[in-house]
Amino acid sequence: METTKTRGLPLHWLMLIGFVVGLAGGLAVNMLIGPETAWVVWVTSNITGPAGQIFLRLLFMLVIPLLFSALVVGVAEMGDLQSLGRAGIKTLLLTIVVSGIAVVIGLGMVNLFRPGDGVDPVLAQALLNQGREGASAIVNSAPESVQFGQFFLDLIPSNVFTAAADNQILPVMIFALFFGIGLVMAKSPNTDRLQNVIEGILEVTMKLINLVIKLAPYAIACLMFNLAALFGWDLLLRLAAYVGVAVGAMLIHMFVVYPLVVWFGAGMSPLAFFRGVREPMVVAFSTASSNAALPVSLKAAQEQLGLPRKIARFVLTVGATANQNGTALFEGVTVLFLAQFFQIELSITQQIIVMLVCILGGVGTAGVPAGSLPVVAMILVMVGVPAEGIGLILGVDRFLDMCRTTLNVTGDLVLATVVSRGESDDPVEPDASGTLPGAGRRSLKTAAV
Repeated sequence: METTKTRGLPLHWLMLIGFVVGLAGGLAVNMLIGPETAWVVWVTSNITGPAGQIFLRLLFMLVIPLLFSALVVGVAEMGDLQSLGRAGIKTLLLTIVVSGIAVVIGLGMVNLFRPGDGVDPVLAQALLNQGREGASAIVNSAPESVQFGQFFLDLIPSNVFTAAADNQILPVMIFALFFGIGLVMAKSPNTDRLQNVIEGILEVTMKLINLVIKLAPYAIACLMFNLAALFGWDLLLRLAAYVGVAVGAMLIHMFVVYPLVVWFGAGMSPLAFFRGVREPMVVAFSTASSNAALPVSLKAAQEQLGLPRKIARFVLTVGATANQNGTALFEGVTVLFLAQFFQIELSITQQIIVMLVCILGGVGTAGVPAGSLPVVAMILVMVGVPAEGIGLILGVDRFLDMCRTTLNVTGDLVLATVVSRGESDDPVEPDASGTLPGAGRRSLKTAAV
């Protein structure tokens, strides 16, 4: 995640300040005045409520262009699949499998420990109704129930423009996935120009997301004020439980799944692997930016792990965009936690759908500050959870961002280690501009989000 500064302070500090101010004000109102007081109801209904909804609606406005362009570019960046052959195929399959395992762990932890349980159902229902009104444009287009067979049929849009107009996000994402594959297969000067146009759309959308995210500190203060005024200290207890479950799931994936994948998939000692990737892990955690960690990861892959240079460059460059295990896990945990918080029981079928969307979202999530918010918001409204529940997690998101970025960067190195097994090292020369193949488009995307 990029560190954006506003008036001299980094954005994440401003978001933390907004979180603390909103939380403290809401708790004071809850304990000293009461959420039913006339002026409190007026403030939450006419000032803090609409202010938070404006922020959320701006995010919703950018969901479709963001996900479409990011997913198309993410898949199209795998154009080296044709030249790398089986290495590219292994990269794609391992990305899907390991990301799926990450989401399953996250969903399993939330179902086991249920960190969102224990909130007063009457208060939860009150905020649930308020949230449905605020996100009515998207919530109304979400299905009331999901039939497994019909779900897969509905994934294929008969008209992608109608699907986009009706805020049917998943069909649009499937179309973007096929469109990106088409760009890879139909490689020509014309498709290269088209890809440049889509990258331009992505760049513009990311710029707009950056502008919207600058409003986040104020939106967080408003959203947290409303939540804390209504739920009081229950909010802090649930938030602490959420952070514990999210970090616990990430630790399991980091120190159980990754060692097993490295051991069985690459034939390498997990201890030797982690000794070799210490530096990229530290850089990823301290900067919360996979972009900043990429040069260090490349160096560690070649010098510490002894991976073929060609494979390491390809897998780490593509993986920094498409192999975001930590982001997919975070999105799954967050959606289920908020569903529990608002007393919404998701069926097994709905949770499978959440898992699939999180895997796709890991590829189609833009590398901008809080870039996973549109994906989380989109999944929330799909399952009927009020989107302003995002305000619950924004205040602790910086720490979770550092954790999931470390998981993402380490996952890229795991992927490179497994894919490199049995591959030889072919020297790769820079092109005329001095740019290494596969690195040209990284300027558009930064971190794991």
